[in-house]
Amino acid sequence: MIYKGNKRKLILASGSEYPGEGFGADTGSRIAELVFNTSPVGYQEILSDPSYTDQFVVMAYPLIGNYGINDDDFETLMPTIGGFVVRDYNDLPSNFRSRRTLSETMRELGIPGISGVDTREIIRKIRNEGTMKALIADADMPLEKGLDILKETDLPRDAVSRVSREHRENFISMNAKYHIAAVDFGMKENIIRSFLARGCSVTVFPWNVTAEEVRSVRPDGVFLSNGPGDPADVPEAVRLVRKLRGQYPIFGICLGHQIISLAAGASTYKLKFGHRGGNHPVRDLRTGKIEITSQNHSYAVDEKSLAGTGLVVTHRNILDGTVEGVACPKDRIFSVQYHPESSPGPHDAVHLFDEFLGLMRKER
Repeated sequence: MIYKGNKRKLILASGSEYPGEGFGADTGSRIAELVFNTSPVGYQEILSDPSYTDQFVVMAYPLIGNYGINDDDFETLMPTIGGFVVRDYNDLPSNFRSRRTLSETMRELGIPGISGVDTREIIRKIRNEGTMKALIADADMPLEKGLDILKETDLPRDAVSRVSREHRENFISMNAKYHIAAVDFGMKENIIRSFLARGCSVTVFPWNVTAEEVRSVRPDGVFLSNGPGDPADVPEAVRLVRKLRGQYPIFGICLGHQIISLAAGASTYKLKFGHRGGNHPVRDLRTGKIEITSQNHSYAVDEKSLAGTGLVVTHRNILDGTVEGVACPKDRIFSVQYHPESSPGPHDAVHLFDEFLGLMRKER
């Protein structure tokens, strides 16, 4: 179904413009980084993933909205995604779990969307030219004015502090086997669910927690979450890992993986268009096994910079050869660049939570 909303326009910093139909919130002009996701399902989890803060997500799959929005699959109740860019938006969902439409939800949350644009062409531009700033605006905005606005506007670099919780929270598992201190850089709810399902209680700290605060709860292990933006923008987290390394088993994913590498003395760099989707093949170099993974990140660890850090590469992306995992067995620390909690995406990597539990079991 082609949704007929208010006329809107998408303007790319590279000079292209795409007229389309608006859905979601009417926010006037909004600027964000333009990225794309190849997942055919899971738009609710993508909508509510804090790692998409300040980003317009172009959905490669053409039909979006067809199964509505339910009450259970949010990754955060206060999404900070910039907006959605889709080919065909469906405003008549058919699913027994649906409670409201995607457009209604986005309107309540203040998130704009645009449909009816050529998403294949837009994604091709991102792949060829790299991620870039873009503007969703009213249809009557002249291209020249939109490009001037884009040129004059810098994207914020404080995304982690905006999406992390402000206070410590406790999630209790009855007869818990382990107690995990988790640092929230933009943590998805399914990570907490994954630990609770394995009999772990979780104390979740804000992004700028100190080592002393972590030690005060006497955890069995420390978890570093996913989150948005450049890991170099959170030096507090890098210092935290340096102080805790070797004292507890530590497991990091996505941004947490990059922070572990920076704390060890390695460096990161921005990928041309990032990895976002549920179909990324990764080889576990320890076993030779290939897993299909869910990914959402702009930055990667520079493999050459790992020399002398004590970290070794454990996982590699088959498509482009980038580092997807590192570990230091001596210090009981490991991390991966992808999402083992798989929301949305395949479940091939859920065993990594059990590997973390195994490290805590050995510690005891």
